[in-house]
Amino acid sequence: MTNETDTISLTMSRQLPAKPEQVFDAYTDAEKQKIWFSILDEEPGIVEIDVDLRVGGQQTAVWGPNRDELFTETQVFREIDRPHRLVTTSTGSTPDGQTMTTDVVVTFEANDGGTLMTAIQTGFPDLQTRDFFNQYAWVGAFDRIEAYLSR
Repeated sequence: MTNETDTISLTMSRQLPAKPEQVFDAYTDAEKQKIWFSILDEEPGIVEIDVDLRVGGQQTAVWGPNRDELFTETQVFREIDRPHRLVTTSTGSTPDGQTMTTDVVVTFEANDGGTLMTAIQTGFPDLQTRDFFNQYAWVGAFDRIEAYLSR
């Protein structure tokens, strides 16, 4: 049985200036993520990331401006095909305790000397949340990864 939140999804893509292996590793390697997560921030905040990159393993990211305002995201790896495809179930929580679980498929396709990275995220609870991820969350992630790969 399918519920209506399964149909609230988004697809975002960005052309990035690196080979698929480099983009995949930037997206999945904890030490690289710690750099790009805060690369565009004027004030250093808190970024803690732990990755067990295997099917059934998980990545936990905790970030925010200070200890009282932390966001947490835990992704369970369901499929890993380096450097082409990554499938996860993502559960995020906000500092005020709201949580959301979605499914995320990220692909890394060699394109025009770089990589077309595409994220498909499904299972949003409502259109407003999907629109936030469409306008801010994924745009911010792509901006940061691009800045990291361009430096």
